[in-house]
Amino acid sequence: MKRIGIIGGSGLYQLDGVEILEEKTLKTPFGDPSDSCILAKLGDKEIVFLPRHGRKHAVSPSDINYRANIFAFKLLDVGQILSVSAVGSLKEEIKPMDFLIPDQFLDRTRRQNQSFFGQGLVAHVSLAEPVCPVLTGILKQAAEKCGVTVHFGGTYVNMEGPQFSTYAESSLYRSWNMDIIGMTNMTEARLAREAEICYATLAAVTDYDCWRESEADVSVEIVMDNLRKNVFNSKAILKKAIEMIDPGKSCTCQEALKFSLVTGPESVPEQIKKDLKPIIGRYMDR
Repeated sequence: MKRIGIIGGSGLYQLDGVEILEEKTLKTPFGDPSDSCILAKLGDKEIVFLPRHGRKHAVSPSDINYRANIFAFKLLDVGQILSVSAVGSLKEEIKPMDFLIPDQFLDRTRRQNQSFFGQGLVAHVSLAEPVCPVLTGILKQAAEKCGVTVHFGGTYVNMEGPQFSTYAESSLYRSWNMDIIGMTNMTEARLAREAEICYATLAAVTDYDCWRESEADVSVEIVMDNLRKNVFNSKAILKKAIEMIDPGKSCTCQEALKFSLVTGPESVPEQIKKDLKPIIGRYMDR
């Protein structure tokens, strides 16, 4: 039975009915994850929580070791990831305190290391649909059952950060008909797909970025205040979604590498095979 992974703030693991089992501090070929992974149970479901920025929120979006975080989930046999994050709205109708479940991403980062592959093993996975349609559907149903305002579908612009947008940038993204803006989820989605893990985002809208002249410019104080207010709803949605997920059900996301590995097994360096075995083992051990 696969586990369900949760990425987000450290308070998210305090769900009603959750039994904390243990913490695991993992090492990966890509370095250390943001923090220890918390293993827990909710009913008959096994869950793994990982605070994206560390429990003390000491890791900046640009400094997150995304590869180590996703690889840690793979080591712990996670089959689905629910990612919770704060975002800014780029549209009038998407209001602070709403939720949005994106189905597309636009990458505006300057990051390296957004892939597990390279250095002797080439893979080209499809990101036409960068999130799992099954998992996003479950999040939508869960949010609706919780009675919150949720927008289903839309494009998440992944900016670099850690600074917020300039007015010119915010206006440009609006002219492109983008919906929300954040700093983390595109890289997570890329790596989850390469790791053959289903991935979906629950985006908690905290502000109007800086384009809306009638609003105060976005600040950490505004973001954190609204995020704290929405923690209750976020936890309710997560709990409902976890109850609805079937961890044993397979999905096309979990076969993303089936036709994506370009380099033949005989040409892949042994160290790469060893390091990436949790991800590529079933293809390279044949």
